[in-house]
Amino acid sequence: MTNNASAFDTLQAARDLKAAGIESDQAEAIASKMGEAADTGRADLVTKADLTAAIAALETRITNRLYAAVFAAAGVVIAAIKLL
Repeated sequence: MTNNASAFDTLQAARDLKAAGIESDQAEAIASKMGEAADTGRADLVTKADLTAAIAALETRITNRLYAAVFAAAGVVIAAIKLL
């Protein structure tokens, strides 16, 4: 997975919290934890390329299983014909 998400601006968040009336120490601690949470969540993000690759892999698996089922069914039909 690649990481194209923009970084969380903890300094701006702290400034915004201070402007909203939260004390400086608390604002900085809150902004720091918000930044950590944003970084943690970012590890789980996927890109369009990641999704495209996953879909292609699933399509291949489905196609292979479909072919296996068709050949198995053909084998059953051929065996049934030989028994008749």
